[in-house]
Amino acid sequence: MKKILVLCTGNSCRSQIAHGYLEYFAGDKAEVYSAGVETHGVNPKAIATMKEDNIDISSHTSNNVLEYKDIDFDLVITVCDNAKERCPYFPSNAKLFHYNFPDPAKATGTEEEIKAEFARVREMIKTYCEKFVAEEV
Repeated sequence: MKKILVLCTGNSCRSQIAHGYLEYFAGDKAEVYSAGVETHGVNPKAIATMKEDNIDISSHTSNNVLEYKDIDFDLVITVCDNAKERCPYFPSNAKLFHYNFPDPAKATGTEEEIKAEFARVREMIKTYCEKFVAEEV
């Protein structure tokens, strides 16, 4: 079973969405963790946008990457440039991946426009995760 870590800045949105999809697509072939270089709590809009696609991330927690320093990950994915630049080094033989997804939490406009941006980014992450699991897990 592969151990996958998804990293973002605050472990509140993009990494949580990716965590949900990686678990969904990998099933029992992977153990998925997500963390941030900071912790901001799980964004309620991330929970809501995933619920619209029948994925429940409401029990996820926002974790700091240092909490996982003793786990030997096989695969590490950074989902934003800030996390890639700020991630502390910890010894690992993990294969590293990076994709800078837009941050839907920074969306502005009406509630509908913000909801649409969350859905747009969710679909980008879903597509990435499905392909990632098919190729790497």
